[in-house]
Amino acid sequence: MQSVDLIIADIGWLITMDPGRRVIRDAAVAIDGGKIVAVGKSADVMARYAGRSGVDGRNTVAAPGFIDCHLHSSFQLSRGLADEANAQSFLFDRMYPYEAALEADDVRVSAMLAATELLRHGVTCFVDPGNYYPDASVEGVMATGIRMIVSRSSFDMTKSVLGILPERMIENTAVAIERAEAVLERYADPGRASGNPRLGASASFRGLNNASDDLIIGLKKLADRYGTLLQTHACFSYSTHDSSVARTGLAEIERLESLGVIDERMLIVHSGWLEPQEVEILARRKPSLVCAPSSSLHNGYGNFLFGKLPELIALGVNVAVGSDHASSGIVDMAQEIRLACCCYKETRINPRVMPPETGLEMATINGAKAALMSGRIGSIEVGKEADIVLFDTNRPEWQPLINPVSNLVYGATGDSVRDVFVMGERVVSGGRLTRIDEAKLLAELPLAVARFQKHLKFDQMVQLKWPLE
Repeated sequence: MQSVDLIIADIGWLITMDPGRRVIRDAAVAIDGGKIVAVGKSADVMARYAGRSGVDGRNTVAAPGFIDCHLHSSFQLSRGLADEANAQSFLFDRMYPYEAALEADDVRVSAMLAATELLRHGVTCFVDPGNYYPDASVEGVMATGIRMIVSRSSFDMTKSVLGILPERMIENTAVAIERAEAVLERYADPGRASGNPRLGASASFRGLNNASDDLIIGLKKLADRYGTLLQTHACFSYSTHDSSVARTGLAEIERLESLGVIDERMLIVHSGWLEPQEVEILARRKPSLVCAPSSSLHNGYGNFLFGKLPELIALGVNVAVGSDHASSGIVDMAQEIRLACCCYKETRINPRVMPPETGLEMATINGAKAALMSGRIGSIEVGKEADIVLFDTNRPEWQPLINPVSNLVYGATGDSVRDVFVMGERVVSGGRLTRIDEAKLLAELPLAVARFQKHLKFDQMVQLKWPLE
């Protein structure tokens, strides 16, 4: 028998997400050196491999770790600060002032809290669109054991149709590109720079209305040089679409196409408001798109009413999913994929649109492709790195368990996550993180909130309408 580091045995249902989309009953996974060396029936795996340690998978459903392709980890402390706000107010009255008030230690605490919530809900990798303290983000996130693609946020246009950026966030084009490259130099090549296989980096401009052509093209050149993603928000509301047309004469995807930056290494978040010709551009260029369901629903962006993601999927475009930020409520991928599937059923008045299998693909293999990591993660198959989630099925929402994919997408939440493995390391055990003291982290939160609160008009941002005594 071959000795391996870990065997997860007697798994009730194993959803592999492999090319054959196999679902295996009474399954086991053998892991060695952080990689999967065997997947199959428990009796077969146990007959060939001896684990130096073992995990009992009875009464669980196993799935690949979720990949959240869009989460602002520095916004984790903003819950309750951006309710009932339209796109302009959300950005320029709430989130940008909040972000400008943060110091490095606030970002570290926020990022660690975000990673904690992600891991406890079964996410093993996430893509961060960036902030102004990327090193603090890395410090907070890496302590938890999750994977992260870090970015430095880039703007270079102070004023747009929607508003004016806070002074602390204003940079010229050269400075923005220089600081973005510094992050790529440190983190984009795990083998050379950070030495951490759980950490990568991308180039990122936060939105088209505060980014010049020179910045976008410059960041694209950096992404190509370092072999990374280029990511941005685009087309998330009518106001951003309309302001792009008003300022440049082009809708947002049209503008990106005119600059020659759209390709399969680009990650475009939201993509709800599209001109007909932009659908053709996306179908031809095939960037990865990210659906952010709770964000659109919370802020009333209309991405389900007017978005075309089901059609773009049918046209061969890769679509992943992201939770966006805590200011829109949930950071729970199980709930996000349910919203993605069900909201399109509702708006299309068609129950066959977006079946649960599509939702689970968006959160796993599609996410891996979007993150440029499809050869490493996204499925449970031999040779992949062992990012695995065990869901506890001894819970009412998992019963009766007839179709585990249906239960996971339509019934479960991240609260049913029992164990999470990243590269074969058990980073969540029994619903609790193994690397950090969660109580200590929670004790830091009031101090961080008190630090940035004094710089904000909290009484205008918090919409507490009932009397507080």
